Amino acid sequence: MSAVLPAVSPRRQALAYLELTKPRIVLLVVMTGVPALLLAAHGLPPARVFFGTLLGIVLAAASAASFNMYFDRDLDARMRRTASRPLPSGVLPPSSAMGLGFVLAGLAWMTLLLSGNLLAAVIGLASIFYYAIVYTVWLKRRTPQNIVIGGGAGASAPLIAWAAVTGHLDFAAWLLASIVFLWTPPHFWALALYRRDDYANAGLPMLPITHGEVETRRQIVLYTLVLVPATLALGPIGVAGPVYLVPALLLGAAFVFYAVRLMRTGAVAHAVHLFRFSILYLFLLYVLLTVDAVVRFAARPGGV
Repeated sequence: MSAVLPAVSPRRQALAYLELTKPRIVLLVVMTGVPALLLAAHGLPPARVFFGTLLGIVLAAASAASFNMYFDRDLDARMRRTASRPLPSGVLPPSSAMGLGFVLAGLAWMTLLLSGNLLAAVIGLASIFYYAIVYTVWLKRRTPQNIVIGGGAGASAPLIAWAAVTGHLDFAAWLLASIVFLWTPPHFWALALYRRDDYANAGLPMLPITHGEVETRRQIVLYTLVLVPATLALGPIGVAGPVYLVPALLLGAAFVFYAVRLMRTGAVAHAVHLFRFSILYLFLLYVLLTVDAVVRFAARPGGV
């Protein structure tokens, strides 16, 4: 006998469908694709490529999030942080998330194919499969390295953007993606430190549970010490200028400070501070990189 869903208003249902796509995460993901488009084109690419690729990234990220909501609905029901999501709360049936995921994946494929090229579309579809199946279904429940390996899906936007403009992937594209990849473990392990009980109740093998909080804090510092040089390496390879590099150095120093402080104190409040700062950190890095690209390309003869 099928479960009866509670009566909800059309407005609440519409908001629930939007929530399935994790719009705040999608916004952060698409922001990482913007400077890649400008840098790959050495200026502003054609409007069809620029806006179409960003839309394709949004659709791909939203599709992956919807599939994630479907496969994780049992875990979400056991965690205070996620129990109010549309599926565990009963606002929407699980089939809604699955159906939305497939529709958005199809739209992402067509959008990236028409606005970019086959390589961009293939990377977009691969990122959906990687996040939904490789990370959510396979890795998340089996290994404490789930976040490390799963970070590859979140790093796909710069690759999609670069491929859409050039039809291939340069070292610069991989470096832009590696920043997101290296940022992911410190970000999520900080969350796991202050949500440890939640993850334990859900039975997830997060690093603080399997290896202890001391080791988790140490790993956060190690990844941060690799992340910051990666962000600054964009300068020596000619991808970024001082408009980006100077603030990136200061932001990196702040990230190291928060990570080292957390390692020394182990305070829950410091884990919260690092988690929240990490979101701002990544967003500002790619905003600065975008501004830097606009400034440098506008200074050339003929402008952007």
